[in-house]
Amino acid sequence: MEKTKDRPLAGIRVLDLTQFLSGPFATQILADLGAEILKLEPPQGDPIRAVPPHFVDGDSVYYLCINRNKTCVAIDMKAPAGLALVKRLALASDIVMENFRPGVLERLGFSAEKLRKEKPSLIWCSISGFGQDGPYRNKPAYDMIVQALSGGMSLTGETGGAPVRAGIPIGDLGAGLYSAVAVLAALNRRNACGKGDTIDISMLDCQAAMLCYQAAYYMHSGVVPGRQGRGHESIPTYRSFEAKDGIHIVITANTERMWQALARALGHEEWLTDPRFASNTERLANKLALWPLLEEAFRAKNADEWIPLLEKEEIPVGVVNTLDRVMKDPQILHRDMVLSLESENGTAARVTGNPMKFKESGAEARNYPRALGADTEAVLGGVLNLSQAEIAELVRAKAIIAGG
Repeated sequence: MEKTKDRPLAGIRVLDLTQFLSGPFATQILADLGAEILKLEPPQGDPIRAVPPHFVDGDSVYYLCINRNKTCVAIDMKAPAGLALVKRLALASDIVMENFRPGVLERLGFSAEKLRKEKPSLIWCSISGFGQDGPYRNKPAYDMIVQALSGGMSLTGETGGAPVRAGIPIGDLGAGLYSAVAVLAALNRRNACGKGDTIDISMLDCQAAMLCYQAAYYMHSGVVPGRQGRGHESIPTYRSFEAKDGIHIVITANTERMWQALARALGHEEWLTDPRFASNTERLANKLALWPLLEEAFRAKNADEWIPLLEKEEIPVGVVNTLDRVMKDPQILHRDMVLSLESENGTAARVTGNPMKFKESGAEARNYPRALGADTEAVLGGVLNLSQAEIAELVRAKAIIAGG
């Protein structure tokens, strides 16, 4: 595998026990930063290897998009010999990350408390739906469940319509991002004092934190916000509008200067002397009168005609791109946000790229996700110093899968 020695996290080893989305997304962030990720899978593999509908060489595209730059070790933790190996790998790592339901690993005799007694510098990060304690601790959680319980879904959708799940799995991805931030903070603390930490990340907590000003508005006013639709709670000209060709564009005219420029660009300077629209306060109070006027004006031209006119007036504007347009967008391509990964046997897959750009660090690795068990033998030999005979015995006992 391609490696770079001067990436920000070079020299840090992570034992990745996570599956599905939140955990693998977090460890891919660490992998992109240069950490050595030992992705440990059960003999049947991470379940997302089999998620339909799209596959490349037998692996789901879902799996391929969040597991680059990792090594793959296949061990049966339910076998005593397999569990013993995992414990040794944990003690040989800087970080352990897992997203099992609370209590599952403890019942196997594998826990942060026990491992950190042997290695106080170890950082252990658990990701779960609701956290390691509390009344919801044992409830199963999926992205949409957490989006619903957090209140986020109550804000999403058109006014008067049904609540809508966010188009991206923000419950999973948010937890993955917070997990990556947390382990980096723990690494910094370890560098200062030599001690690790035990981190408890709850998907629900992360979504509650992301309620941000909406939660603050409610706690200040007591008013329960409804669906936010296409607009903004506070700024009526921060919204999407449909152009003549049916393509939607968004504008964020959030200052008085931008409002005046918007009226000029749309050819309706008479709005500037209308007392209903004299300031953002009046425009917000009279948004139900303002919006139909804006909608009618935007229907006069195609989306691509409006963009240069609005940009000339220095009004922030953008097309609501469909994914086919995003993946061809010149800025996306220029920033290397579409990657083509190629495996050792020539299999290729296109995925989104790493958004973190470092000017001084070394070249970024772009390793194709590994086959199940492809690196088991190399990791057990290189990290734990097992002999070929010992590895062969583990294969015979079905405690591991080696060779991919």
